[in-house]
Amino acid sequence: MPTAIAATDGAKGAKAAAAPRIRLSSHGFSIDHPDQELGEQLMANALGVADREAMDGILRQLVRASVSGGSPDEVNLSFMISMVKSIRPRDSVEAMLVAQMVSVHVMAMRCAHHLASADDLAQHDSAARALGRLARTFPAQIEALNRYRSHGEPAITVQNVSVGDGGNAIVGNVTQHARVIVSDKNPTSAARKAPKTAGSQRRRDSADAKRDAQP
Repeated sequence: MPTAIAATDGAKGAKAAAAPRIRLSSHGFSIDHPDQELGEQLMANALGVADREAMDGILRQLVRASVSGGSPDEVNLSFMISMVKSIRPRDSVEAMLVAQMVSVHVMAMRCAHHLASADDLAQHDSAARALGRLARTFPAQIEALNRYRSHGEPAITVQNVSVGDGGNAIVGNVTQHARVIVSDKNPTSAARKAPKTAGSQRRRDSADAKRDAQP
């Protein structure tokens, strides 16, 4: 069963300023923090997971994705963990997706480097194709994360707004998710009622004026 990580509190919570670094060795990796329990909690918070098993799994995947020159790269890994933390995954689904996002970015930059240093046309074409696929994947991942965070509700953008007398206008695009409450489902009928009401009032005013004019 997954081992839950206790939430930090008190003096430990005050130290929760940044995720600890990961120290790589020939035997694997370890969390570089004087307090092992607090170090695990800070790392779990940064990765958006709730137990040690999930934290360990995400870290192992990021270590493998950080490989440069045949071995894991500590600088690459620190960058990837920092990017994961800045996006702030909120559950396990977001943690996995964000880990993929930062890995795709690192691989895209690696392909860009290969493309810039290609010695022949075959290497150039191979790096260019790989970079193109990764560059298309990254924005698709961002869109998937946004959809998941908004619970799949499409965004509605209102660009043209008519404002009557006494109304307040908002300049620019207004974006609202699909959960919208509409007070009048038939605005056309409401628009038809307004002129009739105004016309009836004018007729009553005219009749009153005629009665007042009679001797």
